[in-house]
Amino acid sequence: MSPWMMLPVSLPVLTITGIWVVYAMALYNQHVCPVDNWLYNQSCEEDLYLQSGPTLCCTLDNVPLISKCGTLPPESCFFSLICSTGSFMVAVIVLLRYAHVIEKHQNCVLNTASLSTGWICAAGLIMVGNFQVDNAKVLHYVGAGIAFPTGMLFVSLQSALTYRLAKTQGEYNVAHLRLAMALLAFVALVLSGVFFCQESFVLQHASAIFEWVFCVIVMLFYGTFAFEFAGVSSDTMLVLARGTLGPAGKEHKLDPLGSLGGPVLHAHSQPHQHPPENMSIL
Repeated sequence: MSPWMMLPVSLPVLTITGIWVVYAMALYNQHVCPVDNWLYNQSCEEDLYLQSGPTLCCTLDNVPLISKCGTLPPESCFFSLICSTGSFMVAVIVLLRYAHVIEKHQNCVLNTASLSTGWICAAGLIMVGNFQVDNAKVLHYVGAGIAFPTGMLFVSLQSALTYRLAKTQGEYNVAHLRLAMALLAFVALVLSGVFFCQESFVLQHASAIFEWVFCVIVMLFYGTFAFEFAGVSSDTMLVLARGTLGPAGKEHKLDPLGSLGGPVLHAHSQPHQHPPENMSIL
C-alpha cells in the first residue's frame, strides 16, 4: 500500500473541513445568515454585523454562498489559504492520476483531457480564493466560471475513464460510485446556476445550498482516487520523469526467464540501439 493514497484522502478532509470553518467564522462575525434561514428582506435598518438579538434582518448580501462566507476578514484570509492549498493538491492528484493510468494501462484521449481540465480547474480555484467577490467581482466570477464547469467536466471524464479501464468487479464498483457522484454533482451545479439567476429570495438561498452540495461532492470524488493511489510507486514517478509510455508502449522489455538463463531482449527490440532497462535507469 502506497503512502500516496493519503493525498486524495487529505484533499476532501482539508477542503470540506476548511470551508465549513470559514462558514462558522462568517456566521460568528455575522457576515452571513445561517443556512437554515429562509427569510430575507429588501433592506434592513442596520447591517447584519451591527444587529443583535435572536432574530436577524437578512438581505441578499447575506446569503451564505461559499464566496460570501470568505469575503470579509478574518475569514477571507483562511478562505484564500484553503483555496490555494486545495488547488495545489488538485494539480498534484490530477498529475499522479495521469501518470498512473499511463503506467498501468496506456495513454488515451480521456486521460489527456482529464489532465488539462483538472489543471484548468485548479487555476480557477486559485482565482476564486484570492479575488473576493466584493473586492474583485469580475475576476472572482471569471475564476468561478472556470473552476465549476471544468471541475464538472473532470469528474465526468474520470467516470468514463474508470469504466474504460475497469477489469475487476471492484473496479466496476468504483466506476459506479463515481458515475453516481458525477450525476449528483451535475444536478447540483445546474440547479445552483439556474437558481442563482433568479430574483426570488428563496431560490437565491437554494442556490447557495446546491453550491455547497456540488463542492462537497466534487471533493469527495477526488477522495475516491485513494483506490488507485494505493498502487502508486516509484515507477509512476519514473513515467513523469522520462515521459515514456506504460507497459503497452515500451519499446523494449527484459525477459528474466530467457533460454540462456539471463535477460534476453524480445524480438521486436534492437540491442544495438536500446540499452537494457536497468542500465537506462542508472
